[in-house]
Amino acid sequence: MATTEDYLLNKFNFLIDNVAPVNFQLGLIFMNKIMDGKVGFVTGSASGIGRATAIEISKQGGVVVVSDINREDGEETVRIIRSFGGQAEFMKADITREADVINLIDYTVANFGRLDFAHNNAAGAMQTMELADYDSETNRWALNMYLESMFYCLKNELLVMKGNGGGSIVNTASMAGIFGVGLSGPYVATKHGVVGYTKSAALEYAKYGIRVNAVCPGTVLTGLTENMPKGEFDFSKLTQAQAIKRLADPSEIAYPVVFLLSDMASYITGLIMPVDGGAGISFASVE
Repeated sequence: MATTEDYLLNKFNFLIDNVAPVNFQLGLIFMNKIMDGKVGFVTGSASGIGRATAIEISKQGGVVVVSDINREDGEETVRIIRSFGGQAEFMKADITREADVINLIDYTVANFGRLDFAHNNAAGAMQTMELADYDSETNRWALNMYLESMFYCLKNELLVMKGNGGGSIVNTASMAGIFGVGLSGPYVATKHGVVGYTKSAALEYAKYGIRVNAVCPGTVLTGLTENMPKGEFDFSKLTQAQAIKRLADPSEIAYPVVFLLSDMASYITGLIMPVDGGAGISFASVE
């Protein structure tokens, strides 16, 4: 008859033989940097979500080309990354011009050999008003800034990644790309378009080893929100309508972006991910 000592010894040996190796392997996974050796770029990375994403990619071992129309702040992002030993370069690009997008991709490939990832994030601020009060020029600006630029990025990224044998793309959409939001008609329409592009590209390019996902931020503390004129939009109403009653820090958007860009998300494509503090579970139009 087995003694208590024998039982405990058998249990100990079982743990050593079976559980310890699994825990060791899991430990190696989480010790490794999830973007190690990956090369790509982040548009709109002179500030806000883009800067936070570029920094986190670098902390996770990736090589990142910082891109923006703002050279001074873009180069500051590069300096921040280099300060902790990361590898980054700056490339000025206006993504509303397809030639600039192509130049950005060519620069990345020429300097680092390939394009593994892209975060299409650049944006701009627009006034809020009722739909009929927008003029045609402002509507065309929104289409160009938020939607046509996304087409330029996706089209040219996909062509290069297809030739490379794969890659990962994350687009910045918005909760306004999922729900209707008052006083922002052109913006809402274009962000719904970004969601549509994301889903179509994910379906079409999975066979080439390319994953395409989107994040949909809610209210985020960025330069755009900080500098918005008082009375232009009341963010306090939005935050009080959501479960987490505050603005997000840009890093809180960057973390899921980097996860989706990484091989940790290798079975995820076509995902439209809300990162919204729970706004989506209690969403109401804000007047």
